[in-house]
Amino acid sequence: MARIDELFRYLVANKGSDLHLSEGQPPKIRIHGSVSAIPGQEVLAGLNFKDMLAEICDPVAFGRYLQSGDLDFAYEMDEQSRFRCNYLKQQNGLGAVFRLIPTEIASLEDLGVPPAVKEFAYMRSGLVLVTGPTGSGKSTTLAALLDYINTNYNRHIITVEEPIEFVHSNKKSIITQREVPIQTPSFADGLRAALREDSDIVLVGEMRDLETISLALTAAETGLLVFGTLHTNHARKTVDRIVDVFPADQQSQVRTMLAASLRGVVAQLLCKRIDRPGRTAVHEIMFATPAVSAIIREGATQKLYDVITGGKGEGMQFMDESIWSKLREGIISPEEAYMKAIDKTRFKKFLPKSLEHLGDASGESPLDH
Repeated sequence: MARIDELFRYLVANKGSDLHLSEGQPPKIRIHGSVSAIPGQEVLAGLNFKDMLAEICDPVAFGRYLQSGDLDFAYEMDEQSRFRCNYLKQQNGLGAVFRLIPTEIASLEDLGVPPAVKEFAYMRSGLVLVTGPTGSGKSTTLAALLDYINTNYNRHIITVEEPIEFVHSNKKSIITQREVPIQTPSFADGLRAALREDSDIVLVGEMRDLETISLALTAAETGLLVFGTLHTNHARKTVDRIVDVFPADQQSQVRTMLAASLRGVVAQLLCKRIDRPGRTAVHEIMFATPAVSAIIREGATQKLYDVITGGKGEGMQFMDESIWSKLREGIISPEEAYMKAIDKTRFKKFLPKSLEHLGDASGESPLDH
């Protein structure tokens, strides 16, 4: 048994989501969004800590980490406990963050994802983006959507991930999972190869650079259904981010490509619950209707708000509506609703007097930056 397994067992037993290890600090875990030290643990330091990290890592990869200062991989402690591992260097020495990956893939219903999201499973081509900040459950939602497709349709699904998080077994579909940089050097290489591998659906773990985004748009145009993730908080920002990655002289052409290939955006945030321990997801959902496509082509993304709020009948949902319904049901607090909302003025009046200083004159969301 690896020495670090004791800390992982504590994390699992206490229903934590992340384990944080930093040289010069005691081990800490995140539970329901809050980080605290593990009681009775000593400060991590020196060769002991280095050996602890090396014990669960491929020696060649660990050598690469000591040189470059960053490493991503997955570690399986037992059948029930799998971790996404990120090794880093920080001002006091070595460090690592481990995210617990559920081995059971939850259903879309279990996750509280709106039923309209299943529409994306029926599509045969185009680009679907699942977005949100780090730790907002994007991977979990995408795993549930792929599992729904796997259970109901005969498709060849290729995933390109860094690292592989949820492990899928073949049901009706064939699922090929490839890890960056072990089975394919980069997201772009994995996506390029998928075009030659008789795939129907490709999941790109992260669309972080121009080459990957450009290939995703091309693959979506040529008849693949491409699922990708971005670190944006709502649909308008997502469209802007895709276009802004490209040089100014290419942006008009990219808007045309995106207007033709985008099928929809699901933006997700996690809010702290007040009715019981834990967090709940809130969603913005946009489907690419003819009106949405026209807005993207024009570059007038500020008009998307009206289309989304007017598209309830088609399953669309604005983020603030989702936050509002959780507040009304007593699931989240007025402060949490205010902090996560896009239009803050709507929620400011619900803040208790003692917290009215949270309101800023701009009414802008911190998530917009």
